[in-house]
Amino acid sequence: MTTMFHPGDAGFEDELAGFQTAVRRRPDVIVAATSAADVVEAVRYAGEHDLPVAVHSTGHGATVPFEGGVLITTQRMAGIRIDAEIARVDAGVRWAAVIEAAAEHGLAPLSGSFPGVGVVGYTLGGGFSLLGRKYGLAADQVTAIEVVTADGELRRATPDTEQDLFWALRGGRDNFGIVTALEFRLVPVTRLYGGSLQFGPESLATVLRAWRDWTAEMPREMTSSLAMVPMPELPMVPEPLRGKHVAQIRIAYLGDAAEGARLVAPLRAAAPVLGDTIAEIPFTKSGTIANEPPFPHGYRADNATVSELNDAMLDAILEHAGPDAPVPTVVLLDLLGGALSDVPEHPGVGWDRKARFTVRALSVVDDAPLSEIRSAHGKLFDALKPWSTGKLLTFVYGESDPAEEAAKVYSGADLRRLAKVKAAVDPANRFRLTHNVEPAPDAG
Repeated sequence: MTTMFHPGDAGFEDELAGFQTAVRRRPDVIVAATSAADVVEAVRYAGEHDLPVAVHSTGHGATVPFEGGVLITTQRMAGIRIDAEIARVDAGVRWAAVIEAAAEHGLAPLSGSFPGVGVVGYTLGGGFSLLGRKYGLAADQVTAIEVVTADGELRRATPDTEQDLFWALRGGRDNFGIVTALEFRLVPVTRLYGGSLQFGPESLATVLRAWRDWTAEMPREMTSSLAMVPMPELPMVPEPLRGKHVAQIRIAYLGDAAEGARLVAPLRAAAPVLGDTIAEIPFTKSGTIANEPPFPHGYRADNATVSELNDAMLDAILEHAGPDAPVPTVVLLDLLGGALSDVPEHPGVGWDRKARFTVRALSVVDDAPLSEIRSAHGKLFDALKPWSTGKLLTFVYGESDPAEEAAKVYSGADLRRLAKVKAAVDPANRFRLTHNVEPAPDAG
């Protein structure tokens, strides 16, 4: 018997809890799925009662608040199987488990900076990996998706079967059904030269420019990002960094340590270094590169892909998100290019593969009122607009209209195609508790 929770039931709040705590989601019923059959039952229940449906695994991807409907939780669906270079994972699996399982075969997944993130939500959003400039998006490595659509049927989407659905899920996320399992290729990686360099607030302008200039000559084997982080005054933060607005350059290099050290040397020489963790490490320790906080918290974020990072843009980033900004803000600059610019044989929903960087801004809601966060983020991205080429849905966390955000993320042609796929598999818009793509009214 499938376990169901209603408001007021013992266990309801625990089942609803997730990593993102600032997005209010109050369903009429939560279905705790342990199998694809449970998901089928839950979706059919929603159809019989004319209720919308949402899904929740770790809660990192909780971006849209809602009241009512059915929430399906999948964290108990934790199966992993590796056959040759293909991994099959159930809907509730986190990257940490895949990293450990793949390592036993001398392989690695295209996981991101935080191993606690769920595999499915991350991958359906594209998946910008620590190995991305060498191997591309995680979504590009997907070979099959098992998904329960609004009719309560379990389908298997591949490049050869359910082709439109296979395309739409990889970028359109949970608009089209509840994914119960993913199959994807692993890559032959066991070690990398990785870690981070930390710099103090007096060096921010210098380090921003040094990193920007340094990225121009990097090989595909080098994936890197720069974070500007207002460090809290907490005992867990190393004393040299505690309470300071620091720059953190993150390095993940697929090559030998000596060559990695040669490539990183200009960064080490750019300004006084407060911390240096870069070394050869097993891929199983890849989560230590960014060393992101593992505890749940509430945050709002936005992003843009950009064609360049000129001095005017870097000045705007310092003004609107630096130490003197009115709202404490974490800024992340990600180097794109390399394999991320290559078009794979079976691409998912399009994004600007010619973009050179992403700029992401994230603020903790406890640090400032939501209205002030919106204003600060708005000023930052307005200043970057002349060089902005798009937006990534994965990094949008806010209170703006979900359909409006979808229209900003997807091109007109992709949005029309997504709407046609939506009309084919979810004509009643059952899966609307997300950045919603509405069914095309004239499809068919």
